[in-house]
Amino acid sequence: MSPDGTYNGYANYQTWNVCLWISNDEGLNEFAAVCQDYNDFKARLRELDPCSPISYETPDSVSWNDSAVNLAEMKEYWKENFVQVEA
Repeated sequence: MSPDGTYNGYANYQTWNVCLWISNDEGLNEFAAVCQDYNDFKARLRELDPCSPISYETPDSVSWNDSAVNLAEMKEYWKENFVQVEA
């Protein structure tokens, strides 16, 4: 954690870890790109394969539903990375 209380520029480890996996895993990134927002991403992920661990948590064992994930920051993350501006 940095002196300002953030973790690698994110609110905390959980938020950073979720963003890290979505950004750096090609499959998760492509999947996230078609989701409306983070809540949609979590719901659709569970629907894909309810028996798969990735449906519930990152490969580092951070739950997609972890209460520490900063939802305001995830909203901003989605806006910056996935929302397409129509011309």
